[in-house]
Amino acid sequence: MKKRILILCTGNSCRSQIAEGFLKSFDDELEVFSAGTNPSNQVHPKAIQVMSEVGIDLSKNHPKKVDQFVTDPFDFVITVCDNAKETCPIFIGRVGKQLYIGFEDPADATGTEEEIISEFRRIRDEIKIDFYKFYEENLRS
Repeated sequence: MKKRILILCTGNSCRSQIAEGFLKSFDDELEVFSAGTNPSNQVHPKAIQVMSEVGIDLSKNHPKKVDQFVTDPFDFVITVCDNAKETCPIFIGRVGKQLYIGFEDPADATGTEEEIISEFRRIRDEIKIDFYKFYEENLRS
């Protein structure tokens, strides 16, 4: 049976989208979704850019509101930012485990264009490492 994973953030424009992309790339048998408590209008262009650098296309993704998932069953619900952890909705559906794997928000980065994109790459790489560890420990068959 396919494992179902929901990744939660506030805007669903950077970290949760990146984590969704990586989990899907690790195992195409997983059903992975991401959503936000207060979704942005679009996936952050720099998140799309840094993921395309590692061969993952987020350009067709769009932020989704978590409300559309609250009655669905999930094996894991993973929160990736502090704000979403505090405002995490109550899930009515069956949830196996709720986890918190937090990351700084690259959208808060300031500085030159190169400094900002460098921050997006750093967070992307942290997400890849932490979610691969999660995958190895919880999902790999």
